[in-house]
Amino acid sequence: MRPRKAKSRRAGPAVTTVMVMRLYIADNAPNSLKAIANLEAICKEYLQHGFELEIIDVLEFPRRALADGVLVTPSLAKVSPSPAVKIVGDLSDRRNVLQVLGIRE
Repeated sequence: MRPRKAKSRRAGPAVTTVMVMRLYIADNAPNSLKAIANLEAICKEYLQHGFELEIIDVLEFPRRALADGVLVTPSLAKVSPSPAVKIVGDLSDRRNVLQVLGIRE
């Protein structure tokens, strides 16, 4: 009897979770610009390519903001993965933003 050869299993593509976020801003307001810069820095350092970010100007799309329940800007909504969460402000408190988004330092 000949020994059987073990079949090699090829690893499938790596499954990566993409964080989907929406940042609601008010045009070029100082706090909105700070929020964009702070979030971009966090995404670059912690999420790299594992995120999708939609920036919504509530002055341009007020009905969208109201439909999404946004009353204050800047506001960040993490849509997925669950649980969905929201955080308000210029996102300068990095530790708090990371905690809300579920990102470990």
